[in-house]
Amino acid sequence: MGFAREPRGQASLLNGLFGFCDLFRHVFAPDTSSIDPPDMLTPIELPSGLDSTEIPTEIHAMVHGVKQRIEAFQDRWDRPQIELFVAADYLHVYQTMRWVAESQMLNNSRFVEWGCGFAAITWLAAAVGWDAIGIESEPELIRQGEATLSDWQETLAAIPKSGPTPELVRGNFLPEGSETLAEDPTLPSLGHSIESAYSSIGLDVEDFGIIYSYPWPGEDDFHEYVFHRYAAYGAVMVLFKGPNEMRVWRKTRGRS
Repeated sequence: MGFAREPRGQASLLNGLFGFCDLFRHVFAPDTSSIDPPDMLTPIELPSGLDSTEIPTEIHAMVHGVKQRIEAFQDRWDRPQIELFVAADYLHVYQTMRWVAESQMLNNSRFVEWGCGFAAITWLAAAVGWDAIGIESEPELIRQGEATLSDWQETLAAIPKSGPTPELVRGNFLPEGSETLAEDPTLPSLGHSIESAYSSIGLDVEDFGIIYSYPWPGEDDFHEYVFHRYAAYGAVMVLFKGPNEMRVWRKTRGRS
């Protein structure tokens, strides 16, 4: 069986055109060898039985004392209630943070709590050895948090390898511009009219090795988006999701 052939002149023209296209792609194609792969959030698996690890007596005492103060605060009828304050499971959070600290996975020991309330978690972060800062927008909760730090200052100082006395800052825990990452403009975290706290402390989100958050229902993704956008590579985020549920993320560079 015979095959039809192109005229010799036409074949030469096509071959030359194909060769020119190959040369064009080679010369003008973007060089991607130096482009960093996209960053990502990598989940950190928590060990089974973490919630059954032993908790020191002084930690139990501090958590019990703070819970009593919270109950007394919420039972008062002569002051308006702060609706956007709900206490976490402090002991479970402590167990998680201590495991993170003992795993030596952090790029630095600076800790920040987004919305510290009574500052129990901020105090516990110092107890595991971190340089802790709590950010809170409500003036009354700042006062309650300062009382927590004052009441338990001697206990903290007596804990081996504890961090310095925590610092509380009134302000918005969201960095400026981060509200654009929210898909829902009615999220509770977006309701704080106060300025971002980071300029007043001379630090940015990327300066913290670990960030703790207890997001309201429906805000998990938003808090993770903010961490993903503004945290440094290697930083860790600890989220309290509810009873018996913790989530830990690390910001990493994606695979190329």
